Amino acid sequence: MNGVLSEINLLGFPDGTKMRPTRQRKALAAILFKAGHRHVTAEELHREACSGGIRMALATVYNTLHLFTRAGLLREVTVDSGQRYFDTNVSHHHHILNEQTGKLSDIGEGEILISGLPKASEGMEIRCVDVVVRVRLADKEKP
Repeated sequence: MNGVLSEINLLGFPDGTKMRPTRQRKALAAILFKAGHRHVTAEELHREACSGGIRMALATVYNTLHLFTRAGLLREVTVDSGQRYFDTNVSHHHHILNEQTGKLSDIGEGEILISGLPKASEGMEIRCVDVVVRVRLADKEKP
């Protein structure tokens, strides 16, 4: 986690701007990166910060998460138009979403095979494929 905080102090963006290590950014980084890889929504992170005595607006949390994502410290995972998670594991990987609990989990490397992709339009290339597998408890009434 200290590595992430020091990385925040030094980080620059592709457009040349720098990230200032504000009190709020440092506090959110400490919460986000304290226990290894995790998936979190802005609302969950805001609740954690508030319960830890760190007062800030939800908008500050959203802005910081997007800033960290832009800086390459987080990966944004959109599971539908109104639900976004932020993943501290920025390597390319896929996810399983439990629709009943809202829990997002990583799919291990090599556990999913993707084939049969369409050709990209002329002048375009496929950059990556992100898969979110949705699960729920099976309906025992169905055969």
